[in-house]
Amino acid sequence: MIEDLSRTLGDWATPAQLRLWLRALVLLVVGVVLARLAGLGVGRLAVRRFGPSQGILARRVVWYGLLFLVLATVLRELGFDLGVLLGAAGILTVAIGFASQTSASNLISGLFLLAERPFTVADIVTVGTTTGEVIAIDLLSVKLRTFDNLLVRIPNETLLKSEIRNLSAFPIRRVDIPVGVAYDSDLERVRDVLFETADNHPLCLDEPRPLFQVLAFGQSSVDLQFSVWAARENFLTVKTAMYIEIRRTFAEKGITIPLPQRVVHSAPGPADPLEPADGDPRSARGRLSAASPGDTVTP
Repeated sequence: MIEDLSRTLGDWATPAQLRLWLRALVLLVVGVVLARLAGLGVGRLAVRRFGPSQGILARRVVWYGLLFLVLATVLRELGFDLGVLLGAAGILTVAIGFASQTSASNLISGLFLLAERPFTVADIVTVGTTTGEVIAIDLLSVKLRTFDNLLVRIPNETLLKSEIRNLSAFPIRRVDIPVGVAYDSDLERVRDVLFETADNHPLCLDEPRPLFQVLAFGQSSVDLQFSVWAARENFLTVKTAMYIEIRRTFAEKGITIPLPQRVVHSAPGPADPLEPADGDPRSARGRLSAASPGDTVTP
């Protein structure tokens, strides 16, 4: 047995076999290096031409494609029959395809997303109830970082079927501020005060001009909406600052923001010998004393 093993090793250790293995090793190393460099180069060109998302995809396609060709060349150099290997690979691919239909669906959906380009890396997007910054676009999923620093992975198939709101697509955004004023307020004066507040804020844009709307006659107030425009990066700052300024300016100008009011009618019933005493909360006077501020109770 030892003699057979020695003969086998001797056959593999001949000068011709060693040269063959050395040539295959050189082909493998050089091919991997060239494939890596080609992937990086194509990726950089795609980033400059199309954006980060397409650059990542182009780099990976070139890298894996060239790596497959290098491995096939090395195997052929070593004397393997590529026809048999390709046949086995085809059968294996079909089996894997049936076993991973979800992954295949995500892969195809990812290609559609990359072609459509609804967002890129570093954009702020909303998918369903999740809002965050896009930190990676892969072939199977997109990864978001939420504002509370959580990592959210969303499959590409889900993205393709969902409504995507890109909050970074345009350089400016509109800030909508709902406002309620008392019914006895002068709406034209309220409008002038709101426009003056927006003009005095340095981060509110002059163009487009702010928008004043009367939405509805609510139960306790006249419901308004005041909208201003701001640069995308100043959206949250302007929104918070405008709420503070509107509240302060209304207090200075004597414009009332009413509290919710409720009117409760209590119909008198027939005399009942078991009627609770006046101090009891179940009595009519008790209901009057237990009503919360802003409520109107009519016995």
